[in-house]
Amino acid sequence: MPHIDLSHFPVELNEAERERLASDLTSVIVEHFGTYEGAVSIALHPVPPEAWDERVVGPLIAAQEPRLIKAPAYRPV
Repeated sequence: MPHIDLSHFPVELNEAERERLASDLTSVIVEHFGTYEGAVSIALHPVPPEAWDERVVGPLIAAQEPRLIKAPAYRPV
């Protein structure tokens, strides 16, 4: 605890970039949730742009709108 599940358009990240992303996200979570680095897990889920609405906007954004702490600038379907 806690676990971050990050959906995103496909992007090429080398190992150093992945490590930096993990470190940056972990630092923010540790600070705000009062936990320790070893408790944090992070998963990356690349989603093709043509599948974004079906796989992300509908089930993960629009359907969970009350739980969002930051909504996208575009209007979910």
